[in-house]
Amino acid sequence: MEELATRERSTRNRVARSILDHGPSTVADLAGRLRLTQAAVRRHLDSLVGDNVVEAREQRVYGARARGRPAKVFALTDCGRDAFDQSYDSLAVEALRWIERNAGGEAAVAAFARDRIEAQGGAYREAVEAADPAQRTEALARALTADGYAATARNAPVGEQLCQHHCPVAHVAEQYPQLCEAETEYFSRLLGTHVQRLATIAHGDGVCTTFIPHSAPQTTESASASTAGRNPA
Repeated sequence: MEELATRERSTRNRVARSILDHGPSTVADLAGRLRLTQAAVRRHLDSLVGDNVVEAREQRVYGARARGRPAKVFALTDCGRDAFDQSYDSLAVEALRWIERNAGGEAAVAAFARDRIEAQGGAYREAVEAADPAQRTEALARALTADGYAATARNAPVGEQLCQHHCPVAHVAEQYPQLCEAETEYFSRLLGTHVQRLATIAHGDGVCTTFIPHSAPQTTESASASTAGRNPA
């Protein structure tokens, strides 16, 4: 019995990890990735929902909605994310609050956020600059994954989507969106084109999604920062 319970816990952890790595997922998605039956996946999801690790949501659709009822997807809750990433969220929020109050307000927080991503992004820049132009989004996704963001790149109409399925600072970014804005601006400069943030984990979405259009490359100076904010749609 103990061995069976251990296997069950291990499989539940695999289900949760798959959602972390790939974002909100349907039962069919999980069954295919983990080579389990859909009935087995549903059983484990029921346990994870009961433990407040996973929650069911209506699948978000960008662009034209297909006919029929939207598929149900399962996403990690804040509690579920915390199980994978125990960070010093409270300390970070207190530090940013101190900066905001004593070192120049929101502008100081924004300056800190820009400096942070510049310092963190050296490996991202190296990966992108070493890649062929058509593979730069994929190269950035791999670099972000190595840094704990579980990122993927996929084709989208007239462009690509960079999806970050995990964010180690999501709880901090809920209160200080300057962190998300600075990251988006950095991606724009790094890829040499304007980009648009469609969704963020900090805003309550299941995945941080950035749209990179297919367009003529811009210079670093001309890459637009005006699209750095989140699209509320």
